[in-house]
Amino acid sequence: MGRVTERRRVIRIRAGAVTTRPDTLVAEEPLEIRLDGRPLAITMRTPGDDFALAAGFLVSEGVLGAASDVRNIVYCAGATEDGGNTYNVVDVRLAPGVTLPDITLERNVYTTSSCGLCGKASLDAVRTTTRYPIADSPPVRVTPELLAGLPDRLRAAQRVFDRTGGLHAAALFTEDGELLDVREDVGRHNAVDKLIGRALREDRLPLDRAVLLVSGRASFELAQKAVMAGIPVLAAVSAPSSLAVDLAAETGLTLVGFLRGPDMNVYAGEHRIALGAEAPRG
Repeated sequence: MGRVTERRRVIRIRAGAVTTRPDTLVAEEPLEIRLDGRPLAITMRTPGDDFALAAGFLVSEGVLGAASDVRNIVYCAGATEDGGNTYNVVDVRLAPGVTLPDITLERNVYTTSSCGLCGKASLDAVRTTTRYPIADSPPVRVTPELLAGLPDRLRAAQRVFDRTGGLHAAALFTEDGELLDVREDVGRHNAVDKLIGRALREDRLPLDRAVLLVSGRASFELAQKAVMAGIPVLAAVSAPSSLAVDLAAETGLTLVGFLRGPDMNVYAGEHRIALGAEAPRG
């Protein structure tokens, strides 16, 4: 399997002084995801947790919803012409009785490490295809103080970022702030897929009592993934997109952006934020 990091020689210039030294870079390699032997998608990712990544991707696609939907996940032997295994091709094999969807999808099946599920931006489709509509029974309630402390805890758990500075991260927390899982990847959507895929393989879906925190912006794709996994709260340290806000409002997702210390913006689902006193309207 590929390495998470690689070393490269660089010329370093600091205050006019020139030195040569090795530098640690985050690895980026393609992963082809197959479904019952048929190619479905290619994503650029950081090697590691590939089976979880594939499973999480298929949750977002509406193909998988439970661990029992999967017969097994394997690396494809003979992925190269000489029969070698690159560990860059994964086949997800469905359990007997699980319907194989039409994978001649009307979308781009090549996804870069930044774009997520490109071309499938239908609010109605997400709302109607998720197996886990966001519910409030009983309602999840989180305080601004709890949310404010989550980015530092995520940063402290990022092992590879400290060596490379080139990774996105995503983490799941309980509504009480307990860290459940954290994943890193060169693609922010891959990090979320790895979290959701691990939860699926451990039969923990829906994640209906969880808070999802992402280290960058909150795109439509990340909001989509949260909704498809039944996650009620998505928080991001940067901005959301307009379509992410629309999707959150449509599906009941609580969406928090610009989460930096005690400051944050709540874009949708404010009923889950325990403000103490009624927030001023204006």
